[in-house]
Amino acid sequence: MEGDSIVIEDHHRRAAASISQALIHTLQASPDRHAVTIAGESGSGKSETAAALKQALEATGIPALVLQQDDYFVYPPRSNDAARRRDINWVGPGEVRLDLMNQHLEAFLAGADHLKKPLVVYERDCIETERLACEPARVIIAEGTYTTMLESANWHVFIARDWQQTRAHREKRRRDDAELDPFIDRVLAIEHDIISQHRAKADFVIEADYSITRAEEH
Repeated sequence: MEGDSIVIEDHHRRAAASISQALIHTLQASPDRHAVTIAGESGSGKSETAAALKQALEATGIPALVLQQDDYFVYPPRSNDAARRRDINWVGPGEVRLDLMNQHLEAFLAGADHLKKPLVVYERDCIETERLACEPARVIIAEGTYTTMLESANWHVFIARDWQQTRAHREKRRRDDAELDPFIDRVLAIEHDIISQHRAKADFVIEADYSITRAEEH
């Protein structure tokens, strides 16, 4: 999303390094492309972890690119907020064009040389289109609240920090005051009820202390 601010901190790098180390044997042994998703609640560090994982993979010689779920919302941010306020039942996976995001993962995995994808421009509250080059990437990282639902991915990562634990981060990165009003707490509680169930589908869980739990361990 154009205009978004991402600050990678040490705990994001540590978590990303652990995941990269777990994947590197498979990635080095295969010429195929692969897809990873990183899901979690608002402010849990999805964007930062995705960017850190990209850096960790590239440090081992595995080029990667990142897809942000924020670009795949049906409406741009302020318009989406208005839609939620008109009807709280709008909150959920239906807000996002997950089908298109999954198609783009499939296209990447099938060898596409570029993706024609949506691009949210936050300041103008609009959605444009951009051409995202896929070469020479070997891994695509899709990050966002509901990305565990993307069935084409090879691995799913889930960040186990809930909306109450992430409030400080949301306050730090907030784009406008609407993000922290009581209505948004209602939205985040609904999202929590939906995606807390996604932990069970994850191959890697980033715990609240940023340690990593593997699927076979939880």
